[in-house]
Amino acid sequence: MREKEQIEIDSRISLIDGHDLGVTERTGTYVIQEEALTLIETGPSPSIKYVKKGLAALGFSLEDVRYIILTHIHLDHAGGAGLLLQECPNAKVVVHPRGERHLINPRKLAAGARAIYGDSFAELFDPIIPVPEEKIITKTEGDTLGIGPSCTLKFYDTPGHAKHHISIYDPISNGMFTGDTIGVRYAQLSRNGVEFFLPSTSPNHFDPNAMETSIKRIRELNLNRIYFGHFGMTEDVENALQQVSDWLPVFVEEGERVIATRKGYDELAARLIGRIQETLRKQGIEDDHEVYILINLDMQVSSLGIMDYFQKLKH
Repeated sequence: MREKEQIEIDSRISLIDGHDLGVTERTGTYVIQEEALTLIETGPSPSIKYVKKGLAALGFSLEDVRYIILTHIHLDHAGGAGLLLQECPNAKVVVHPRGERHLINPRKLAAGARAIYGDSFAELFDPIIPVPEEKIITKTEGDTLGIGPSCTLKFYDTPGHAKHHISIYDPISNGMFTGDTIGVRYAQLSRNGVEFFLPSTSPNHFDPNAMETSIKRIRELNLNRIYFGHFGMTEDVENALQQVSDWLPVFVEEGERVIATRKGYDELAARLIGRIQETLRKQGIEDDHEVYILINLDMQVSSLGIMDYFQKLKH
C-alpha cells in the first residue's frame, strides 16, 4: 500500500487505507461499487480524511454513499462513523442490534478504549461523534440488504471477538467481510511471500468457544475470499481459517499458564510474541521486521482480552 492509497481488488470492490495508528496497511475501508454505493468500516475519526480522499480518487462524492456498514463498533473500525456521516447526507449506518445504542451514545465505548489506550486515546480516536438514531439500520443473523440489481448482501452473527459482531457475505465475489472475527492478516509480510494470520482477542467480549464456532461456520460456506478489517483480502481462505484456528488454543493455553503463575498481561504478551517469532523465523522473517510494530501492539491488546476472559470465568 506504499504506492497508492487505494487498492482495486476487482472492478467493483476497492480498499482505502485509513492509516490507523499512523501506519499503512493497518485498517481500511472497503468500497463496494454497486447501484447503492456501500462502505464497509470507517476506521477511527483520524482515518476519515483518508476515506474522503480515497472516495474522491475513485470518482465518488460523499453524496453518493448510501450505506456505511460496520462489522462491529470497536473504535478502530467504527469510531469515525459519526464524523463521516455528517458529510454523507444520503447514507445510513448499518450495525448489529447490540451496537446501536453505543453509536447513539458512544460515551461508554470511548471510556473502554480510553482505559486501554490511556494518554494516546485523543490522538488515535477523537472526535467521536454520535450517530442519529434515525440514520441507523440494524442487521443480524440471516438479514439481507440489497445494494444493486444483482447484489444482495447477507448478514451473519459472528461473535467471539465481540458480541456485537456481524460478518457480511457478498454473493458476487463469494466473499465475506469478517471484521476481526477471523483475526488479523499481516499484509506487511505478503511482500516477503508470507501469508500470516492471528486471532484478535481484545477486551471485553473475547470468547474462544464462540470464536471457534464462528470460524467453523465461515469455513462451511466454502468462500473464495475473506476481506479482513486488518488488512486486505485473501483468496487463500482455508489457510487463513486454519492458521487462526491453530493459534487460538495457543493464545488460551499461554493465558492459562500466566494466570497460574499470577503474572500480568505483559508477561502473556511477551510469551505470545516469543511464540510468533519462533514461527516467523522459520519462514525467513527477521525479528526486526516492520510487522512487529503491529504485532507487538496487537499482542498487548489481545493479552488484555485473554486475561479479562479468565477473570470473568472466575465469577
